[in-house]
Amino acid sequence: MSTNDKIPVGISQCLLGEPVRFNGGHKHLKFCTEVLANHFTFVDTCPEMNAGLGVPRKPIRLVGFQHGERAVETDDYSKDVTESLVSEGLRFAADHSEICGFIGAGGSPSCSAYSAKLYGTNGVPKGKQGGLFTQALLEQHPLLPVEDSGRLNDPGLRENFIMRVFTYHRWLALIRSGITANKLIEFHSKHKYLLMSHSSVAYKKLGKLLADAGNQPLPLLQQEYITILMTAIAKPPHRGQHCNVLHHIMGYLKKLITPQDKRELSQTIEDYRRGIVPLVVPLALLKHHLGHFPDRQQYALSQFYLSPYPYELGLRSQIF
Repeated sequence: MSTNDKIPVGISQCLLGEPVRFNGGHKHLKFCTEVLANHFTFVDTCPEMNAGLGVPRKPIRLVGFQHGERAVETDDYSKDVTESLVSEGLRFAADHSEICGFIGAGGSPSCSAYSAKLYGTNGVPKGKQGGLFTQALLEQHPLLPVEDSGRLNDPGLRENFIMRVFTYHRWLALIRSGITANKLIEFHSKHKYLLMSHSSVAYKKLGKLLADAGNQPLPLLQQEYITILMTAIAKPPHRGQHCNVLHHIMGYLKKLITPQDKRELSQTIEDYRRGIVPLVVPLALLKHHLGHFPDRQQYALSQFYLSPYPYELGLRSQIF
């Protein structure tokens, strides 16, 4: 894949192996540099370095005060860098509106997506949340897919994040091309089963929304559409949801394949439901049969559920 074809994704600089952590170390994530780098152009940042904290530096933490949450040095709460980190998030959001996702350093009070510890003033942890930089970034781009480095070790979370990045990338490309009601309906048509695998409620809601697409102001329609879509696909689907979609797509083959092939396909879906084989097995068999009828099955073959990202990533081979 050429550089021009790669998807821009923000990332914490330490995950690329840069020695920018408070102790001069890094959190190099080989999955990013050796796998995702083949498909993503990384836009790296270190909010703490950009805020002028330098290396080495005193570690900071999030502390909940009566007047709000603040980022302060762990051994001196008077050293407050909250505004600097928030400003970095806002600046990064303004300078890089093209990014289609962000991978944060897990646990970081600045750029974690979910797992920064929030402490009480007594030093006792109260919970976890996103870092201040990432919170500011999401204030400007609330639908942006974000994930923590450590959570990418989970096959389901990893697959879901990358699927959302590719989906959001297709959406931004649609916007750049000059969106119309017809283009929006075509976009939705290709994402129907992907959406169904996550939420039947959102699937029905967007169907009703687009049924009256020609009579609604397009700017409001497109914003409501993408908000519902990205919110719905934010949570990985469970096995039963996948099986439901697999059976729906299998319905396109009921008059085209032999009874023996139908039994084999049904058994493969059942094997996946029971956790015996990964999701890629029934998917591969479905695509194999659909591929024999390209002229008659253009709609089914166009579904991004079948190929939401390049197959080389092999992500669904680990989804049981």
